[in-house]
Amino acid sequence: MSALLGRKIGMTSIFTEDGAFVPCTVIEAGPCPVTQVRTLEKDGYTAAQIGFGLIAERKVNKPRAGHFAKANTAPVRHLKEFRQLANTVALGDILTVETFVVGDKVKVSATSKGRGFQGVVKRHHFGGVGMATHGQSDRPRAPGSIGSSSFPSRVFKGLRMAGRMGGTRITTRNLTVLRVMPESNLLLVKGSIPGAPNAIIEIVKL
Repeated sequence: MSALLGRKIGMTSIFTEDGAFVPCTVIEAGPCPVTQVRTLEKDGYTAAQIGFGLIAERKVNKPRAGHFAKANTAPVRHLKEFRQLANTVALGDILTVETFVVGDKVKVSATSKGRGFQGVVKRHHFGGVGMATHGQSDRPRAPGSIGSSSFPSRVFKGLRMAGRMGGTRITTRNLTVLRVMPESNLLLVKGSIPGAPNAIIEIVKL
């Protein structure tokens, strides 16, 4: 298994060798130093912690500086554990985009764009209430009736209503790696991935 931390650059498109037009997402993936290795004897589970995003040493507090010194790696801003890397990497290893090859299937996880408080039309794709030509001037984006009559005399939990939208962890699976560019630490995957530009993402080979 292979896994990396990265940053979403944005979307573009490429032409394949057979002339097909393919939209894809550009990802800056790695280099990711291995900053800690979890073992079953010491921690009760196996995993590897990797980092991404170099930062200046003056911006690191003493406990975290000692953590990086123990691994003999440069300080990084983002840390994440991957169980998929257990027993495959060693402390201090540097993981790069070369861990992936063209044609690999990956899953990408990130925090989706925050949309704030949204109504039912945007959040749940409601069609609105009534017909626009029949006096429904103030109702076209309303949720409509939400409760029953005297029984059960309450609103059931879980009804689709207005509320906060986005800003949650989303995973997109079965994305195909189209290009690997180790000289610039870039990865091109087919289709779109969650998150805004510059969002920190997790890439795991399936």
